Amino acid sequence: MGRKPFNPDLAVGGKEAATPMANRKAAAREHLTVWQLTQQIKDAIESCLPSTVHVVGQLSNVKHHSSGHLYFTLKDDRSEIACIAWRSVASKLKFTPSDGMDVLASGSVSVFERSGRYQLYVRSLAPQGIGALELAFRQLCEKLKDEGLFDTHRKRELPRYPQRVAVITSPSGAALHDILDTLRRRYACAEVVFCPVAVQGAGAAGAIARAIRRVNREATPLGGIDVMIVGRGGGSIEDLWAFNEEVVARAIYASAIPVISAVGHESDVTIADFVADVRAATPTAAAELAVPQSGEVADELTYLFSAMARSMRHRIDLGKARLAAAAERAMLSDPARLLRERSARLDILSFALTSRVGGQQSYLRRRMAELALVLERLAPERFLAEMRGVVRVRGHRLTMALSRGLADAGRRVEARALSIQRSSPSVRLAHCQDSLDALSARIHRSIAHALQDAMAEAEAQGTRLRAMGYQATLTRGFSITRLKRGRALVRSAEQLRVGDQIVTELASGAVESRVLDSNQGELFE
Repeated sequence: MGRKPFNPDLAVGGKEAATPMANRKAAAREHLTVWQLTQQIKDAIESCLPSTVHVVGQLSNVKHHSSGHLYFTLKDDRSEIACIAWRSVASKLKFTPSDGMDVLASGSVSVFERSGRYQLYVRSLAPQGIGALELAFRQLCEKLKDEGLFDTHRKRELPRYPQRVAVITSPSGAALHDILDTLRRRYACAEVVFCPVAVQGAGAAGAIARAIRRVNREATPLGGIDVMIVGRGGGSIEDLWAFNEEVVARAIYASAIPVISAVGHESDVTIADFVADVRAATPTAAAELAVPQSGEVADELTYLFSAMARSMRHRIDLGKARLAAAAERAMLSDPARLLRERSARLDILSFALTSRVGGQQSYLRRRMAELALVLERLAPERFLAEMRGVVRVRGHRLTMALSRGLADAGRRVEARALSIQRSSPSVRLAHCQDSLDALSARIHRSIAHALQDAMAEAEAQGTRLRAMGYQATLTRGFSITRLKRGRALVRSAEQLRVGDQIVTELASGAVESRVLDSNQGELFE
């Protein structure tokens, strides 16, 4: 359509628009506050837009505030809008929003009066291309896997013969009856501890986690829990979601009791299955894994009893054969023969020992006699006295020789001095006097050194004499016995007569004694 021609009547001040324009001028003359203007903008936006809008976009600048509110920006390739999800909404999200995620946000658009900025107040948030629960499942799986909760090396083996089994499930579900029937049918001797919990709905995950912790805490007062079954019957992913919660996964991971996860049917997989020690396809399969078959246990006991009986018979037969073989030995048929052989062997050993001891004693006596003769020939005290005399004589001779040398030197010096006095000036006399002093000092040093060497030699000779003397032998526990009359050495018992006075010289002191019996066989009591 073409553009309409200008109509002056419709312009400002025209006839037809006189009344509306008058109202507008009256309104323009009114002054608005910032808040009033913001309220009018807010009312205009809320009145023009529907109460609920659904916006598709990409998340950015996602911030999880400490208050629990969620702030983020929703954008596309042409524009962006600020968004906020209050804590009541953010706490119910099954997944964790993050930057770059494509989502569908539903809520209302309004103006934040304080900053005058319009934003989307989100009441629901869902990921695009994948369900919220599926995304939450994947995110939590990745987180727990990185922390090691799925590691297979930490999973424990189930006890082979459990005495007490704990069951955590709903009291009204079919899973409980299936588990109890299977346990009663397979292994009736096992005691069942039932802990009823809600397995779906709000608060179910917390109740399951508390039940797991309670069973671990009260296991000892109950007499010990060998294995724990945690699960429920089948259902939708929403019904099974309590077993995908992080609080349940961490409770299973922290359990000191082996846990069997039995959630839903065989096709249902939950995070509890990944964390548990053993995953069962159904609650019935969990009960079959928890306990053995009574018939199989009975067959195994029968086999073990038969094996034990065979082993006992074999041991008895082997013992009989050994007893028969031992009975045929000569040692048992004639025990006295063994005693006679051992007695003869003992006599031979005793004779050999006596001969050897006697030979050693004879050798020691001969050796002591030889050493005594050497000591008598050496006469250490006399030799030491002679050496001291020699040292004194040599010292006297050395002193005389040195005196003569000094006298000769003095005479030569005096003669030299007289010669110098007669033929040389006083300077040469002083020089000769210095030479005389140096010569005298050297002579004195030579005398002192010679005397010191002589004394050191004498002391060394004395030390060697003392080491070779019989007193050193006495300090090692030996003694010398002499007849009191004549001081003759006693080298053999044949020298002694009853009543002889003998003196035994020890390392320290001497002991006088009298011979009572020179032919006594036993000398010591």
